Order: sequence, then structure tokens, then C-alpha cells
Amino acid sequence: MTYLAVKHVHLSFVALSFLGFVARGVLMLTDSPLSRQRLVRIVPHLIDTVLLLSALYLAYVVMQVPGDHAWLISKVVGLILYIALGVVALKRGKTRTIRLVSWLLGLLVFAWIVSVAIQKTPLGFLAGPF
Repeated sequence: MTYLAVKHVHLSFVALSFLGFVARGVLMLTDSPLSRQRLVRIVPHLIDTVLLLSALYLAYVVMQVPGDHAWLISKVVGLILYIALGVVALKRGKTRTIRLVSWLLGLLVFAWIVSVAIQKTPLGFLAGPF
């Protein structure tokens, strides 16, 4: 696949991952039985696997490694934080309030990761307007 094709796959799966996180958060907040369906639990892992593999491919093709680019380190740290918040929001949060706050913070971190990618700066939207 060409760089541009993989980049489009990556961006598409960023959108799918975001939409999935939003949808699962809504299902969790409404105590929907759909949130416990096998497909709802498996598909996000497939989406995130494609997302991660496409990111690694893109980094390999353009020879970018996190140690050489501070903004990539920020994205990796943000990703780890986003995953941790997602686990608390969708699985481990003991109360509805903890789950809600974790979900909202996860959405904020997701937006920050996207801003880091767009601006190519470690601070993303924290650095100010585009």
C-alpha cells in the first residue's frame, strides 16, 4: 500500500475509534444491555489494532521514531493515558460518576492527541490556536 492509502486508512480508523468510544460511553451511561454484547466488546479491539498497525507503518515509512520527535512521544504518552481512562470509564470505574468523569477526560485526551498530530507540537491545543 502507498503512504497516502495507509494514511487514509489510519485517519478513517481514528474516526471509527472515536465514534466507538463515544457510542460505548453512551451505552455505559444509559446502562444499555447492548454494551455487554460480544460484538460491541470485540470490534473496538479490531479497530484499534488496525489503527496501531497503520500508525507503526506510517512511522516506519517516513522513518520517524518517538525519540527523534517530541510530538510523537506526546502522542504515545497520550495514547497510554487515553487507554487507561477508557479502561476506567468502560470497565473498572466503581461508580457512575467515576466512569463519567473518566469518559469525559478520555474524550478530552483523544482531542488533545489529534491536536498534537495536526500541529506536530508536543503541547497540541495546549500550545494555543493553530
